[in-house]
Amino acid sequence: MNLFERFFQKEKRIIGDVVDLAEEQVWEADSSNDYVPSFFYGIYIHNGRQRIGYCDLRVGHNQEMYYAGNIGYHIYSPYRGNHYAYEACKMLFEIAKEKGMEWVIITCSPDNEASRKTIERLGAEYLETVPVPSDHWLYRRGETIKHIYRRELQGHAV
Repeated sequence: MNLFERFFQKEKRIIGDVVDLAEEQVWEADSSNDYVPSFFYGIYIHNGRQRIGYCDLRVGHNQEMYYAGNIGYHIYSPYRGNHYAYEACKMLFEIAKEKGMEWVIITCSPDNEASRKTIERLGAEYLETVPVPSDHWLYRRGETIKHIYRRELQGHAV
């Protein structure tokens, strides 16, 4: 068995139609992650070896998550424009439902047009545009305004 086969045998891969998610890390709820468990995944082309980005799911709701969102994603430049983030988010919705979540918050910065389009394509409801509190970790990294969306999970087709 080669290294590639051993890697995929060990990883927790969730198979999708367009992309697959490979669980890479889990953080238990504590002060370092705003007291919500966090699950980190690599995004791969379906049935492939090519990692095209990453995403995460933060399970829980609190003030920190209102600004940061329960879902985050990043697609590497060469793979953008193929709706891979959309596909990964649909899979994260299913994982969130399995973990007992009834809805998720997804946010984006006003200048991130691609993310806004992805969120709207996912059927999320726009709630508001808000300034990020100056003591929030997003603010410290330069993200001072967020569009806030909510996506119902229960009884909603993904």
